[in-house]
Formats: sequence, C-alpha cells, structure tokens
Amino acid sequence: MKPKAICIFEDAKAGDLLPLTFTRPVWDLRSGTMTLGERIRRHFPGSKIFYQCREYLAELVREQNPHSDVNTLIDEPCLFINARVIMDDTLCDQISAKPNGSWYCQDYNVAYWNSKSHEKAEISALLICYPWELVRNNLFLLEKDFQSPSLLGTVYEGVHLINRDKISIGEGTKIKPGVVLDAENGPIVIENNVTIMPNAVLEGPCFIGENSLIKIGAKIYQGTSIGPMCKVGGEVESSIIHGFSNKQHDGFLGHSYIGEWCNLGADSNTSDLKNNYGNVKVMINGREIDTGQMFVGLTMGDHSKSGINTMFNTGSVIGVSSNVFGSGFLAKSIRSFRWVEGSKISGYQIDKALEVARRVMARRKLTMTAAYAGMLKNVFDMTHDV
Repeated sequence: MKPKAICIFEDAKAGDLLPLTFTRPVWDLRSGTMTLGERIRRHFPGSKIFYQCREYLAELVREQNPHSDVNTLIDEPCLFINARVIMDDTLCDQISAKPNGSWYCQDYNVAYWNSKSHEKAEISALLICYPWELVRNNLFLLEKDFQSPSLLGTVYEGVHLINRDKISIGEGTKIKPGVVLDAENGPIVIENNVTIMPNAVLEGPCFIGENSLIKIGAKIYQGTSIGPMCKVGGEVESSIIHGFSNKQHDGFLGHSYIGEWCNLGADSNTSDLKNNYGNVKVMINGREIDTGQMFVGLTMGDHSKSGINTMFNTGSVIGVSSNVFGSGFLAKSIRSFRWVEGSKISGYQIDKALEVARRVMARRKLTMTAAYAGMLKNVFDMTHDV
C-alpha cells in the first residue's frame, strides 16, 4: 500500500555533490530523462509531498514547489526518502510495505517511516554519492526510462531513422533534412518543440529536453542527456547538460555534467581520459576523491562560462558563477565566483555576477526572483573568501 505522504530529504552527503548542489537541492539533479525527484515522485502518485533541504535553499524550494511543505514539522504518517536514491519499482514496493520500517544501504539511510518504533533492515539501493555517478548511470537510466515510440513532430524528407521503434519525437519538434537518429544501440527521446538542424547525428541512448536546439552537424553520442532550453553543437559524449545552457560551437564535451545557465565558448574542449589510462581523481568539497573510473570529464556549476579555445583537464571542477579563459590547461579545481585568466585568479563580485545572471535569464524570458538572488548571495557568502 502506497503512503499518503512522502518526504524527500537531503542528507549530509549533499556536500559531496558540490558544486552542482550549491544552487539546487539534491533531488533536482538530473540523470536519464528526469531528475532524481521526478523519479521518486512518479512512483508515489497521489501522495502528499514534503521536502527537507539545507536552510538557505528553503525559500527557493518553496517558490518552486508552492503546493508542498518545506522544512516543516510533519505530524502525520510519512515515508521519508533520501533524495540521492535512484527510485525503481522494486525499491518502492519494499519501502512502502512496512509502516514502521527503516532501510539502510552501506550505512546510508535510504528511507524510513516516522513511526515511533523502527525495524532496521539492510536493503539493496542505488544512491548517488558524487557528480560523476550521475553521468555513469545516465546510459542505464536512459534505457530504463524509454516507454514507447512516437513521431508527433515534423520529420522532414531526408531524415534517417534507424530502429524507429526506439525513437520518440514530441509535438512541435522539427527534425531537419540530413539528420540521422540512430537508435540501434538504445532509445532516443526528443521532447516537445526541439529543433534538430540539418546533418546532426544522434546516437542512442540519448535525451533532448523541451525547446532545445541541436546545431548543424552536431555529433551527440550515446549516454547523453540535454535538458530543456539548451543550444548544443560540436561533439558531446556521455554527458549531462542540466538545462538552459549553451555549447553551440565545435569542441568536445565528454563524461561531464554541466549545470544551468552555463556557456562553453567556441572550441572549448574537455579531456575525459588520462594519458596513462589510470583512475581519475577529482577535488570535491575540499577533498581529492579517487573516482575509480577511467573516464571523467568536467563538472561545472551554474552560471559559469568559458572563453574560446578553453582546455579543461581530466576531472576538472568549476564552481558557481566563475569565468574561465586563457591559453593552456586551467587549474583542475576552480572555486565559485572566480575570474580566471590562465594561472591568474581573482574574485568575481556578487553584484556583477547577479547583473550578468539576470541578463542571461532574461534572454530566455525568465526573471530572476528575490528567492533565487538570495540563494546566489548565500552561495557567494559561503565561497568568496575561501
């Protein structure tokens, strides 16, 4: 029996998903065709939704979820679910079954009921711990998320659809002549009002979000998710572009996670493989972490930008609202609100950052709210003097 109420909560590991979680709660991270929160909520239709997040994000979360309670005391039976979990049918059934259960996976709390007595149990679950794990699981989740084929948009003469039973094209979408949609190795999901310009090639599994534009001759390889309102060209492989970001020009982006409102200048390139084929190490929240993976590219926080011909080393991390440019490889770890010209690094003031952010958002016909500006100011206060 499904619970009447669920609460999606952040735990202490939210800090290990920085810089992506500076500007959003963990459940708004994307992998596959949806966010972690969307994946949880769709398994509990009809349930009342509560949220628990870091306090400085609460006002923004309330604004974005006006019909849900945020950081309030819950005095009704409720199933608490860790925001880092990849929810599936099996896990949903297991944690819904016992109204006094508490489930753990490798010492992490996966879910629990707010009853007075708990029956603790170990459970098999997939919990996201670091940004590269969202990218690593993206291909698998894209396969899992595909539901049924559809060709609702306009497919022009001269388009090649390979294995069309694994292709979904939304309403208002335009697929221009010369485009190849190759779903032989996995599904391709293209949402509403997308334009795929001539001679682009998309290899499944991949996902293109609403109102995005794929540029002429783009090469989108498997394992890629592009969120809403993006403009993407060049070569992209096994990467997530969260939404409202641009990578319009030639250049390679591989095994990377790019946040919102980012812009990668022409011929920006990411390395995602070390010359010695060893495990990539990444700086996360002030600690160097061995990813255990051979392929890890760039993690870029919201509102950050690169100049033309920028080179990102393997396993690079760029914080929120930083501007990076210059010749040669940049430092692998760049904090938030920095102005980086090669090896020269200086601070980027919050008033200038907000001014640019407002201008960028207005180009997408969105207005920065007081809650959003307040969140960015909080991130600045947490990071600018570090």
